[in-house]
Amino acid sequence: MVTLAASPAEAAKQTRRAQAAEATAPREAGEPIMAIVSIKSQQVTLYDADGWILRAPVSTGVKERETPAGVFAIVQKNKDHRSNMYDDASMPNMQRITWNGLALHGGPLPGYAASHGCVRMPFGFAEKLFEKTRLGMRVIISPEDAAPVDFSHPSLSLFTPNAEVIAAAPAKAETLSREAADAATAADEAKKTAAATARESAPLAASLRKLERAKARADADLASAGKAVANAKTDQSRAKAEERQQKAAAKAAELETQFNTAKADASSKLDAASAAKEAAKTAQTKKAYAAKAALDAKLALEPVSIYISRATRRIYVRRNTHKPAPDGGGVVFDATIEAPVTIRDPGKPIGTHVFTAMARNDAGLRWSAVTIESRDDAKNALDRITIPKEILDRIAATALPRSSIVVSDEPLSEETNYRTEFVAVLSDQPQGGFITRKPSEVLMADDNSYRQEGDGFGIFFQRNPNPPPGSPRRGS
Repeated sequence: MVTLAASPAEAAKQTRRAQAAEATAPREAGEPIMAIVSIKSQQVTLYDADGWILRAPVSTGVKERETPAGVFAIVQKNKDHRSNMYDDASMPNMQRITWNGLALHGGPLPGYAASHGCVRMPFGFAEKLFEKTRLGMRVIISPEDAAPVDFSHPSLSLFTPNAEVIAAAPAKAETLSREAADAATAADEAKKTAAATARESAPLAASLRKLERAKARADADLASAGKAVANAKTDQSRAKAEERQQKAAAKAAELETQFNTAKADASSKLDAASAAKEAAKTAQTKKAYAAKAALDAKLALEPVSIYISRATRRIYVRRNTHKPAPDGGGVVFDATIEAPVTIRDPGKPIGTHVFTAMARNDAGLRWSAVTIESRDDAKNALDRITIPKEILDRIAATALPRSSIVVSDEPLSEETNYRTEFVAVLSDQPQGGFITRKPSEVLMADDNSYRQEGDGFGIFFQRNPNPPPGSPRRGS
């Protein structure tokens, strides 16, 4: 019996059928913590705290429109999204990972890379996934196959939840929120009082300035008249000069009296206006501190995400504020914590590793590690890093499951902004579907498009005077 080899076309069909299989773990699934897309295998796998829960084939970007490998998070969800770049194309159950247009969404899967850079998933799978994910969920796009493995390290053990602190956090957040609201009300009242007293004192101040100028002119006339008396050559000219001097002296004395009287009458009101202005400044400062304290207390209830870059030798911290972004897309991520970080042998590559707190355990938190670029192994990477104590003091005691630490050679992409967690792409991998897109526009406070006094979020809309450098291949 002779067995005929399948034709190339038939082999391709068989390959596509094999790739089209979806899988569900044979157990009850928890909430997804991360999604890992393998560009090599054209597959996405979802993981909860106990392992994989869903798998499906995908179609990533074609040549020159490649899907970038890197670390991302879901920043927006839209069930009925249509492309604003590609002829209004339907992208159902869209889950955006960058604001310049990359997303996971339902789409046709020919069995190979075929998109413009997005990650297409089977339509039914995309719909099912859309209902299970939340904003901020980690999305890892790996050039090769990758999966989380259980991992422990002394640096990770520093992130040990303090049960008492965590238990007290909700009440603390509520109390500080009330105090912040009271401080905002007091600041508003102080501002109104200062404005009212300023309006009342403005005419008095203007009147005093007018009298002061008139008095100065009268004093000058008196001095001039005195010189005329001294320089008189005849009795007639002396008499005339003395008459002028007497009138000037009387005028100067009258204006002196008027000025002193007006000054005394206005003094209390001007002092009150000055005091009200200072009180308004003090109240505004107290309002800002109260808003920051309230925000910090709220953020203690959120998982914390940390990014450590060898390129910039800095550590960045993000937490979801759940505050709607001002331009109608996604939410604001707190970005108030950033500092230099010590990395041993900073000239040596460190790789790209994602450490995730999967769940609580007796020791505190159970961690996993995913490596998508192994220039150094995960253990050595953490061995080389010293996290600043002041940052640990602020976040370690309230670290929760879903918290993560990303260590990478790469800088943060310029697509990382106030409404993203982190965007970091591997500069040694193709990025055609990323760098060919128009960079996203970031709203700033000085655009006057968004300004809410006392909301505690003004810092997110200020330009960073020292932004992290882009990746060698632009990365945005």
